[in-house]
Amino acid sequence: MKEGILMAKAKVVFASITGNNEDVADIISEALESKGLEVDTEEISQCDAADFEDVDICVVTPYTYDEGALPDEGMDFFEDLAELDLAGKIYGVAGSGDTFYGEYYCVAVDKFDEAFTQAGATKGASNVKINLAPDSDEDIKQLEDFADSLITAYNKNN
Repeated sequence: MKEGILMAKAKVVFASITGNNEDVADIISEALESKGLEVDTEEISQCDAADFEDVDICVVTPYTYDEGALPDEGMDFFEDLAELDLAGKIYGVAGSGDTFYGEYYCVAVDKFDEAFTQAGATKGASNVKINLAPDSDEDIKQLEDFADSLITAYNKNN
């Protein structure tokens, strides 16, 4: 355990076609782990939304398909998420998208944000939307700051 950090568990769930959102998830997971958190990172079709009931910090990194569609492989997860009682949990949503899609750019990030709110979780960081691959220093810093915000929110609640 790192000094000043309460021992917390985080789960980072990603949906990715191109690998960009898996990279987003990996950067966030590494940032959380570097602060002493226990982190489980998993692809969205390999887990259940109810897995979030067993952790302190919940993160989803979804892609947006076509004109605002959620990932097909994550539809059950998404629907189940909104039905959970995640009161007391901290959450954050980040994702990669393509600004080519204009008004539909990263709308899955906003939809998952709404599902977490419906489940009663506490937003721990502002939504992050990365254009394409998270490979610039600015993208990486934005995702590391996102992770830091989640930890800060967790520590304030505990």
